[in-house]
Amino acid sequence: MAFIQTNNIKGDIFGGVTAGIVALPLALAFGIQAFGGINHPEAAPMGALAGLVGATLLGFFAALFGGTHSQISGPTGPMTVITASLISAAWTASSGSFGAVLISMAMAGVFCGLFQIIFGLIRIGKYVRYIPYPVLSGFMSGIGVIIILQQIYPLIGKKSPVSTLDMIINFPSAVADGVSLMALLLGFGTIALIIAVPYLTKKVPATLVALIAMTIVSILCSFDAALTIGNIPAGLPMPFFLKDGVDLGNLNWFSIIEAALVPGLTLAGLGSIDTLLTSVVADNITKTKHNSNQELIGQGIGNAIAGMFCGIAGAGATMRTVVNVKSGGRTQISGMVHALFLLAILLGLGSLVKYVPLSVLAGILITVGWGIIDFRGFKDLTHIPKADSFVLLVVFLMTVFVDLLTAVGIGMVIACVLFMKRAGDLVEKQYEGGVLTDGFDKNTPWEDEKDVTDEMKQSIYIQRLEGPIFFGSITGFQKTMHDVPSDIKTVIIRMRRVSFMDQSGAYAMESAIKDLQAQGKEVLLTIIQPQPDYILHKTHLIPTVISEDHCFATFEDCISYLKK
Repeated sequence: MAFIQTNNIKGDIFGGVTAGIVALPLALAFGIQAFGGINHPEAAPMGALAGLVGATLLGFFAALFGGTHSQISGPTGPMTVITASLISAAWTASSGSFGAVLISMAMAGVFCGLFQIIFGLIRIGKYVRYIPYPVLSGFMSGIGVIIILQQIYPLIGKKSPVSTLDMIINFPSAVADGVSLMALLLGFGTIALIIAVPYLTKKVPATLVALIAMTIVSILCSFDAALTIGNIPAGLPMPFFLKDGVDLGNLNWFSIIEAALVPGLTLAGLGSIDTLLTSVVADNITKTKHNSNQELIGQGIGNAIAGMFCGIAGAGATMRTVVNVKSGGRTQISGMVHALFLLAILLGLGSLVKYVPLSVLAGILITVGWGIIDFRGFKDLTHIPKADSFVLLVVFLMTVFVDLLTAVGIGMVIACVLFMKRAGDLVEKQYEGGVLTDGFDKNTPWEDEKDVTDEMKQSIYIQRLEGPIFFGSITGFQKTMHDVPSDIKTVIIRMRRVSFMDQSGAYAMESAIKDLQAQGKEVLLTIIQPQPDYILHKTHLIPTVISEDHCFATFEDCISYLKK
């Protein structure tokens, strides 16, 4: 367990409470989405309870034992999609037994936690950086589309199918059976408020405003109670083996463990990726460094305990973490305060939640799904290397129409094979003429730097890059770019020996240049090879981030520019 700092109590309390306010409607929405495949009147209240329990227990223990000081953990879109498939399969296999559903979900959550603890102990966290951007982009966009498709049905007052194909095929008949106009208006009103509120004020979470406002409207309009969450059981949550309706004596534990093992591993892998990406976001905002392996252990403990108490599994949540940091949260205390706030809601105000319309939660999740989709990645499809575009589209389509784990696995295989081919082609070109570029010491001046005067050396920093900048090398590249001294006014990035750049590398370059410019430094590029030059122009890094007149064909031209 990481040492808990107490030097920011006021900021941590305010940040934690604010994150808790944002997390409340999302916990309810994700919980109900997870139980969306169960055709039973108790599915919605059970789902809402599972979402709150998961957000509370995971949020507290992941903060207590994790390795990212300002991380807020709870149910997330990708994790909920997997949990929904698991619950639907358990419901069908058990012929409609709530007890079987609870045990299947609980055991998958426990296995998820145990696998994540193992991941942390064997120090697997560092390998997440090797996942290419197109794989992540296609995967997250696919998740966003699934979430939106699932919520279209409750938006019109219907129960959503589990399969994506069924969602698309059955939609015309669902509409023909009749649409609840009131549900539709409440859902669109929710979406409109979430979009509009930030333009008026950012002091109050838009999702909470929409939740409360639209719930009040539904009460005033006597909205159909069958299309609301319904009564959530009050009191402290109980472990799954003490739940009503769970008969442990008649269970085939071997079958249960066998059925929960693969979903648990899937949740663990996806949750680890989701969490560590959020940890990187938190680091960038707070200028700190997380402990990836400790974070996985903390997430594992949190998910195992949440699963034991029938809470849905989750991960580090980007939006909630950003809200926490922006509101003053800096240490683990903020995550624990967020969880305690949700516990208070669970124990004291659960009776008020029963009035919330399902279409309002659908509206909230549609905005979440929309935010997950990587529109920038799709926009750049025609500008990035064809191999990257191919990987992104394959992963996206497989995520939507097949399953998440297969999508990531096949995407990684394709990305690695295509990269090896491209790297091999580049090495062959380097050997043309019998000459291979030698390695070099980045601190040793190159032969054409003789015109740099001692006076100029006091104000400029020359960053010499070599080799491809791609998804496997961007961590080292980012570290290199952070080595620039704070008192330097001009940074020259030498790219003569950078022969290849992929989409991940272009975006990493953009982030590094923007960081330097934000520090008031002038950034210049010299001798950009044809392929990187093509990518930098097609992704609009040149001239949007760095102008054409700051890019030079030779190092001598760059020095002449500085001497003017």
